[in-house]
Amino acid sequence: MKSSWEHTLESLSCPKFLTALKGIRRGLEKESLRTRGDSRLATTPHPAPFGSALTHAWITTDFSESLMEFITPVDTDAEKTLEFMTDIHRYVHRHLGDELLWPVSMPCTIEKESDIELANYGQSTVGKMKTRYRRGLKSRYGSLMQAIAGVHYNFSMPDNFWPVWYQIKLERIKRDRQPLQDFISESYFGLIRNFLRLGWMIPYLFGASPAVDATFLKHIRHATHGRTNNENGHRHSNEIAQSKMPLKPIGRSSYYLPKATSLRMSDLGYGTKAQDNLDISYNSLSEFVSGLRQAASQPNPAFKKIGVKRHGEYLQLNANTLQQESELYASIRPKRVTKSDEKLSDALEARGVEYIEVRSLDVNPYAEAGIDLNQMHFLDLFLTYCLLKESPDLSREQQRIVKENHNKVATCGRDLSLKLRDGKKSRTLGEWAEDIFSDLADVARMLDKADQGERFQEALREQHRKLTNPALTPSAKMLQDMEEEDLDINALALSLAKKHHHKLLKTDYTQMRADDFAWESIVSLHKQRDIEEEEILTFNELISSHLVEYVYLNCHKPTLFFYDQHNDLQVYERFQLPSPL
Repeated sequence: MKSSWEHTLESLSCPKFLTALKGIRRGLEKESLRTRGDSRLATTPHPAPFGSALTHAWITTDFSESLMEFITPVDTDAEKTLEFMTDIHRYVHRHLGDELLWPVSMPCTIEKESDIELANYGQSTVGKMKTRYRRGLKSRYGSLMQAIAGVHYNFSMPDNFWPVWYQIKLERIKRDRQPLQDFISESYFGLIRNFLRLGWMIPYLFGASPAVDATFLKHIRHATHGRTNNENGHRHSNEIAQSKMPLKPIGRSSYYLPKATSLRMSDLGYGTKAQDNLDISYNSLSEFVSGLRQAASQPNPAFKKIGVKRHGEYLQLNANTLQQESELYASIRPKRVTKSDEKLSDALEARGVEYIEVRSLDVNPYAEAGIDLNQMHFLDLFLTYCLLKESPDLSREQQRIVKENHNKVATCGRDLSLKLRDGKKSRTLGEWAEDIFSDLADVARMLDKADQGERFQEALREQHRKLTNPALTPSAKMLQDMEEEDLDINALALSLAKKHHHKLLKTDYTQMRADDFAWESIVSLHKQRDIEEEEILTFNELISSHLVEYVYLNCHKPTLFFYDQHNDLQVYERFQLPSPL
């Protein structure tokens, strides 16, 4: 008798259904710190050639002025998506001057938290709110946690997949019909639950943060001895857990865990005890929305002690467990493009899930764009598998077990004999992973048949080699490079940053042109100015906000001007651009 999984594969492998699998959409978001040539954090403002961080389509900032974020458009061609991200890096590297992009997730050398300047988005209400929200993150978790970088992978199935998948599900499960969008949301939540169960595979295969610089741990030593870097006199919620982690010294100024894959995804990184008890269920859209809204409206005793305001200055937006719904730290989230001033929960409730966002990827230090094409093909394969596989509901206890599995793999995952909990039974990481790869092979063959190629099977074979030999994982490779070249973690990262810099400067753009990026920078400044002027700011307020504007000279040669705080007009840079008219 065929299993449910075999029935699913058989149904989707029919020629009339294979075309429905073509056209997976994905988009990338990648964060990178700007650093000096000595591996120290760059403390300069967001560079002017990149326009407005508030309104630029592809280049912005995350928590701080130094933490850049790059965003690609959504595309059905993974190679084009990666090339676009690489083009962003080419443009940025050409305009960083003496600075570099940090190629790893864990931060560069940061002597003190005050070096981390909150991101500035201008004088508009929305810009000030974004900065105040980040001030709240600093008060709650500390700036060092927010200096950690990652890659977010946005994924959605083709539109024509859903009617086909709905038909297959209805034929196998006798149930009343429901609106297609409700079915789509239900299916994406099934994907999310399976990713939570099996997503420990991501830090094992792609984790690239097994070590940290000593300056990152300085505040932990302070907390251990009763001192704190928190400006409000409170220990950050993850400091106590961090101080108990059995890190070992390596080199002159680094610490590591011998079998760690992703300290970024451990309690040392984005783990936060403040959100451990959130009652957010992934069993349905309505339960998720309800839990998210509750977390964003429920006062938190620890955050209440911080206070919302001090001496007229905001320390956080509010004292709720989540200041905003985006503060939810999760390895994967359901998403929907929101309208102006619309909350995610409202958008999801009104129009359903549109795509999912994977947030557990470390920056790949060996790839110029922080991710490579093989990773992207494997992620498409893995996420498709999570969608197609049966996905029972998760109880709160099961969600706790899921988190324990992720933490174990993040801190000691390169031990294939590591025991993980699969439901009520315990099994080794290696044994469980082999079972998953067996199912993935079926999906890879199906996707390659639809795609008329072999890229998914090739991606699977490359990742399976890491399973048979943990020394091939990026976390192991980083420690090996540190040992062989006698480098601290930041020395290794600096070496890779310079290597990427030189390579990107020598290669040409593939999807975009330099003029396209320069023009977008100018347009973004114009958009920010419009937003601020719509709020009827006075001229003096415009000047004090350091606005950059542009004017047209000779009709077709825009020149970028910088107004400084003393009201002096200076030419910053001349762009040779086509007219926008």
